[in-house]
Amino acid sequence: MTSTTIRSELRFILNGRDVVLTDVAPDQTLLDWLRLSRSLKGTKEGCAEGDCGACTVLVGRLTPAGGLVYEGVNACIRFLGSLDGCHVVTVEHLAPSNEHLHPVQQAMINFHGSQCGFCTPGFVMSLYGLWMQTPNPTDEQIETALQGNLCRCTGYEPILRAARSISSYGGTQDDPLLIERETMIARLQALRDGARVEIGEGRNRLIVPANLDDLASVLEASPTATVVAGSTDVGLWVTKHMRDITPVVFIAGLQELKSIGVKDGLVTIGAGVTYSEAIVTLSQHIPALGPLITRIGGQQVRNMGTIGGNIANGSPIGDTPPALIALGASLTLRKGAVRRTIALEDFFIAYGKQDRQPGEFVEAVHIPVPATGEMFAVYKVTKRRDEDITATLGAFRLALSADGVVADIRIAYGGMAATPKRAFAVEKALLGQPWNEQTVNLAMEKYAEDYAPLTDMRATSEYRALAARNLLLRFFLETTSNEAPVQVSRYEAA
Repeated sequence: MTSTTIRSELRFILNGRDVVLTDVAPDQTLLDWLRLSRSLKGTKEGCAEGDCGACTVLVGRLTPAGGLVYEGVNACIRFLGSLDGCHVVTVEHLAPSNEHLHPVQQAMINFHGSQCGFCTPGFVMSLYGLWMQTPNPTDEQIETALQGNLCRCTGYEPILRAARSISSYGGTQDDPLLIERETMIARLQALRDGARVEIGEGRNRLIVPANLDDLASVLEASPTATVVAGSTDVGLWVTKHMRDITPVVFIAGLQELKSIGVKDGLVTIGAGVTYSEAIVTLSQHIPALGPLITRIGGQQVRNMGTIGGNIANGSPIGDTPPALIALGASLTLRKGAVRRTIALEDFFIAYGKQDRQPGEFVEAVHIPVPATGEMFAVYKVTKRRDEDITATLGAFRLALSADGVVADIRIAYGGMAATPKRAFAVEKALLGQPWNEQTVNLAMEKYAEDYAPLTDMRATSEYRALAARNLLLRFFLETTSNEAPVQVSRYEAA
């Protein structure tokens, strides 16, 4: 590997101004910096965990094709170290002259979408991001854009009316971010110098690798460092659990980890691909995964969180691992220049323990596309539709022979054990048997051999056990009905 130039400063653009920082704590959040260091207090702190959306700002980043995309993110769990080479836009930038309000702001006022104003800036920024991409959105698009914003005063209807009317107060062609797009692209490209960013000393270090090979070198030298992609999980380690995560290696800007490819029935996704970036390809080739992704947090979380991070952190309630295990997915892991590929289900060893050597990192996930005639469905059980706290999540892939016998079946659950785990006893009871109600009822009795779920704040053990059994029954009923199987079903936890 070639030597890499090291830069000891973080560089990005805030609204219209260049920012250069040489003293940045590895765990400093964008929200705290905006409010305490720049006195930009329109960005609010509500939940400090990426749920309420009061802290929403836009972050613009260059795309591999040379374009510029702006996405709403949660500033409360977004670390400063992840912003090198980006453009951060806060609510103060929408009407800098104070002469005229931005169309989004004017619509919110005219339709009485704000009372106390605490959550309003977050709604404005989410709607701004939507309006730039889709000036005349459908109600479904509006609701999706606002999934990560909680209204405290007015109720949602005035905000929805405001969202429908934004373009009547001005067109996107007059928006500063569109008018200045080419200039901003040039400014951001000028910040790209191919250097590694390294700030601080010893454990108190912030590192932004220059490229993928540099990441491998960094982790070989600092194998205990915390790798941060989207920070939708790690951010809470800091804001809620007050954990020491130093030193920190930020990988969100590594383009080599942003690739998405489809070849020979296999979808390969780089570990740095966000949910928002992956949803189009996954929906096209594995339709059940599209609705599942729309139920992972709000839009801000999906704009930050990565499938690779969801796997690497090894949470027993991670949303994507059970579905990917049922599909037979595999991982490419890298340490230095050496790569190895393992089955995803073998990656999870025990609670908090994965098959990852010191200095090794997840580089890509490979997902087989179900063959013609195979049936696949995912069901997520939560108290609320878009809640991150999953009680249980079941995924099923089934292949039947011509005479209706189970030729192949894979069943995996999250939230039922210390790791995402297959239901081997249930699968064994079904394999080679007729796919009928009697067989399914007998197989349901085998769940106790596979899982001994816990009781916690999400659900009781009894509820989880019953829900898991009923998900198999639902999958059976859907696959034997005259209609196509429902791809993802909603359940309300008791």
